[in-house]
Amino acid sequence: MPADLAVIGLGHLGLPLAQAAVARGIATIGYDPVRATDLAGGRLPCDGAEGILTAADVRRMLSGGFRPTTDPADLGRVRTAVICAPTPPAADRSLDLSQVAEAASALAARLRPHTTVILESPAYPGSTEEFVRPILEAGSGLRAGRDFHLAYSPGRLDPGNRSHGYAGTPKVIGGLTPACTESAAAFYGRLTDKVVRARGPREAETVHLLETNYRHVNMALVNEMAVLCHDLGIDLWDVIRCAETKPFGFQAFRPGPGVGGHGVPLDIPN
Repeated sequence: MPADLAVIGLGHLGLPLAQAAVARGIATIGYDPVRATDLAGGRLPCDGAEGILTAADVRRMLSGGFRPTTDPADLGRVRTAVICAPTPPAADRSLDLSQVAEAASALAARLRPHTTVILESPAYPGSTEEFVRPILEAGSGLRAGRDFHLAYSPGRLDPGNRSHGYAGTPKVIGGLTPACTESAAAFYGRLTDKVVRARGPREAETVHLLETNYRHVNMALVNEMAVLCHDLGIDLWDVIRCAETKPFGFQAFRPGPGVGGHGVPLDIPN
């Protein structure tokens, strides 16, 4: 049965996207050779990656029409395909894009003209154009920007945050061409309250890099402040409480175990 959307990769990025789409009445399939069977049975895979959803959430998605699949042939019957494959660190600490390559190859063999393809996986600037585009074009015989739309949109979810859900978090879009951007924006406009258009895929990819590095730098800073304040006998929590009353130029971070979670420059295995 045809679907409006295929989410390729049902981990920490793909499942929330599928959940948001199903909630908006979008016919959605989820392609994942590893996780789809468990999800089709209303179970979460036992890999610890889907902590932001529960089995009850999955069952509600299934009752809403969500269809997990392990059959790549299903990818040839959708209007929009979003690649959400994980990019764990390689041995040299670079991003391992092998699962993105597998996802793009599976899609390329079934890609139809006028499909909108969006990469959401954490990726280095240039990945959409230099890595994903050649795979899609070689496998399909189609040309990105002419025969199908291609764009990048960084994942921005904050797991467990009840104040900023999917609809309330602006989506950044960067397309290969202006038409690619508008096609991707039209899709995300069905899911979110605000869509922000970047100049292109590289700018959108670098948004993810900047946002994640901002978080890394400030976590490191506040943890160093914790050490300093401990040595000086200063109550850091009181310092932060007072500092965050400044209405500009400061955002409060609090000490903790350090950087974790998914994203560039670090994406934990999924």
